[in-house]
Amino acid sequence: MISLTALLLPALVSAVLVFLVSSLVHMLTPWHAGDFNRLPNEDGVLAALRPFALTPGQYVAPRPSGMKDMGSPEFQAKVKLGPSIMLSVMPGNTGMGAQLALWFVYSFGVALFAGFITSKAWPPGTTYSIVFKFVAAIAFAANSIGLWQMSIWYRRPWSVTLKSTIDGLIYACLTAGAFGWLWPR
Repeated sequence: MISLTALLLPALVSAVLVFLVSSLVHMLTPWHAGDFNRLPNEDGVLAALRPFALTPGQYVAPRPSGMKDMGSPEFQAKVKLGPSIMLSVMPGNTGMGAQLALWFVYSFGVALFAGFITSKAWPPGTTYSIVFKFVAAIAFAANSIGLWQMSIWYRRPWSVTLKSTIDGLIYACLTAGAFGWLWPR
């Protein structure tokens, strides 16, 4: 039986590795540089939106008032006229500190979860390769599979989802490596 406290060190090492590698990938490579398109006349679009004082949140337009409204001629005309948009409004000028802290906590949580599930299948002293395979599969699922819904439902470009899935595979291997190395003996 492996205690949860015995998994804290490998989870922490994993979170540090994932945090560092993801930071390097995002800051030093062009890998994600094209994930978002620039708006044509960005200044004009932002100036046009400011008077609405949109609060941070998720928006979609045109948005029907209910299922019945989706079939109405008025709503169909709006859809046909276009554009259809999904918009995430974030608070301005807040920096990235909170997101980075949450990313670290998330990475730690994924690692701890993957280690916990693996600890229910394998005892102390299990070989590196077996621990690596189990933890990697679980961490990959936690880091990547849920992203695919964004392309299915919200039309996020599949190329962006594929790159994020590859990132998730890298993070899963880092997590698995930390657990394989530090697995309780």
